[in-house]
Amino acid sequence: MKKIIGAKTLKTAIGACLAMLIASSLEVKYSASAGIITILSIQNTRRESLQIAIRRLIATVVALFLGSCCFLALGFNAVSFAIYLLLFIPSAVKLKVTEGIVPASVLVTHLLGEGYIGGNLIINELLLMVIGAGIALLVNLYMPSLEESLLKEKKKIEVEMYAIFIKMEQALKVEGYTLDIQNELKSVKEGLQVGMAKATQYRNNSYIGKKSLYEKYFDMRFSQYKVMLYMQKHFERFYMVSKEAYKVADLTHQIALSVKGKVLVETLLEQVEGLRAYFKESRLPTSRDEFENRAMLYQFLTDVEQFLDIKKLFKEEMSEAERQEYMKYYDL
Repeated sequence: MKKIIGAKTLKTAIGACLAMLIASSLEVKYSASAGIITILSIQNTRRESLQIAIRRLIATVVALFLGSCCFLALGFNAVSFAIYLLLFIPSAVKLKVTEGIVPASVLVTHLLGEGYIGGNLIINELLLMVIGAGIALLVNLYMPSLEESLLKEKKKIEVEMYAIFIKMEQALKVEGYTLDIQNELKSVKEGLQVGMAKATQYRNNSYIGKKSLYEKYFDMRFSQYKVMLYMQKHFERFYMVSKEAYKVADLTHQIALSVKGKVLVETLLEQVEGLRAYFKESRLPTSRDEFENRAMLYQFLTDVEQFLDIKKLFKEEMSEAERQEYMKYYDL
């Protein structure tokens, strides 16, 4: 059955209700405004909600100050409110608190409606903002876990990258094999974009805001994806199977396994060096076709090394905590 009411909708309804009840119990005037502020303050992530709350509180302080000055100097009328807006909106833009323009201005209209400026009224308006934004932060403590979705996206990308390398292996071993991996590469790119967006959302659900292991992982895979784009181009000029090609094909199969965490990247880098040495000792090509094929294999090997170096750097930059987390799902 299709979900009709999402988590954010439910949190918004509960939060607005709580804000209004708390404001009413504290005998704060215009208690409904606290509910409206809660609705406006609930964001998709905890970090966004905290940032919005801080910016709106700053905007409210500035708005109440400017509104009070305008009303006391020019009277409680529409012209004074217009002048307040002329002063407040540019100030909010300069202070980078534009999210607070609407809710803070609503609170200023309470001063206009009351027709006086007093300490109790100013405190009343500040309480409305604090209650509304505070309840938004409280209900946003609950966030559906993204880890299952992130792991699913990781698995999908790895399966697709594995399939691409298996096809490259076949192209190196089978005479006349046409390498067609455009759809697979497109799917990998789309999966990486989705994964990076979810990883960013995962980070923003933390108030610390430190770059998560998931973000680092998808950044690493995206860098590898770009190398794979170069790899496929070499096969446009490859059409001759040789014993050198067979050895590179065997390495390619090992790389496919490494994508799934089955083979250590350091082991593969040693194999790359071994193949380079083998190429140097092999007999020189005797025809133009052999020369072009050997050159393609050597360039492919260079790309393979870059592909593996990206993973190696990813591992080296891990903290011990990240290493333990990563090893729950993969071999290093």
